[in-house]
Amino acid sequence: MAEILELCNGRITAKIATWGATITSLLVPDSHGNLADVVLGFDTLEPYMKGISPYFGCIVGRVANRIKDGKFTLNGVEYSLAINNGPNSLHGGLKGFDKVVWDVVERKDGEYPSITFQYHSNDGEEGYPGDVIVRATYSLPESTILRLDMEAIAGNKATPINLAQHTYWNLAGHNSGDTLDHSIQIWGKHITPVDENTIPTGEIMPVKDTPFDFTTKHKIGARINDVPGGYDHNYVLDCGGEKNGLKHAAKLKDASSSRTLDLWTDAPGMQFYTANYVDGITGKGGAVYGKHSGVCLETQGFPNAINQPNFPSVVVQPGEKYKHSMLFEFSA
Repeated sequence: MAEILELCNGRITAKIATWGATITSLLVPDSHGNLADVVLGFDTLEPYMKGISPYFGCIVGRVANRIKDGKFTLNGVEYSLAINNGPNSLHGGLKGFDKVVWDVVERKDGEYPSITFQYHSNDGEEGYPGDVIVRATYSLPESTILRLDMEAIAGNKATPINLAQHTYWNLAGHNSGDTLDHSIQIWGKHITPVDENTIPTGEIMPVKDTPFDFTTKHKIGARINDVPGGYDHNYVLDCGGEKNGLKHAAKLKDASSSRTLDLWTDAPGMQFYTANYVDGITGKGGAVYGKHSGVCLETQGFPNAINQPNFPSVVVQPGEKYKHSMLFEFSA
């Protein structure tokens, strides 16, 4: 039975559902101590479970992002996946890790609370090879930090694994309209450009002198009209400083509240997505989420890496462990 659990340390309060290991609410203070819920989502589990959610707040897998034509070959065997995004397979298929109930295997309260979720993905599930046991631990290691540590162990077969956290951020508050006035800096000097079906061409393209250049801070809306459809692109995280073994991926800021999110990760890439396809979804408290009402910063392996030999491999061998950590640091 799916339920919503709470993580609180006196400064920030997260609500996380066992359905999809989903962040449904995250209260964060501004410079005056005023709290706002900075993630898009729903008040109850029903809309998530009915499939109304465009991946609000969840963990996506077994393979995040797109796989071209829903096909890949591994160790001489061709695997076919469900096609659920144009001609592609997206975010694990029809019933990915976002659409299952995860078990709660550990809870710690006190000053540094945490919750660990676990999901057992069976051999053949959504077309993927091999058993995989996935764990995701959300913790509050400092007063204004939310941390996510994901790991997955491949069982009897090699398999691609690429997990991502798909929260839609709006640092002014989930109900405050679009995020085009948010500024963002991304520590990536390259993107993986895409074809008409949003599949990477295999090229690694410098962002210099393009609307994709966020190596210095820019407003999200400043050049978005120069990008057909809006931003939905994988950045190569190749120039960020380090902290606790994690690279600086992005800094998102809302000027109106001065709330700032610094994201740190050990993943090679990050999908920067500006909620281009969100269109009038009724969320928490009756708020209506329109186009660009949130920003996704999905750290990940590169999209379609399983079919792109020049991209970092997402294949995990039997008995090996996949690891991926994200640190969300808030300030105002």
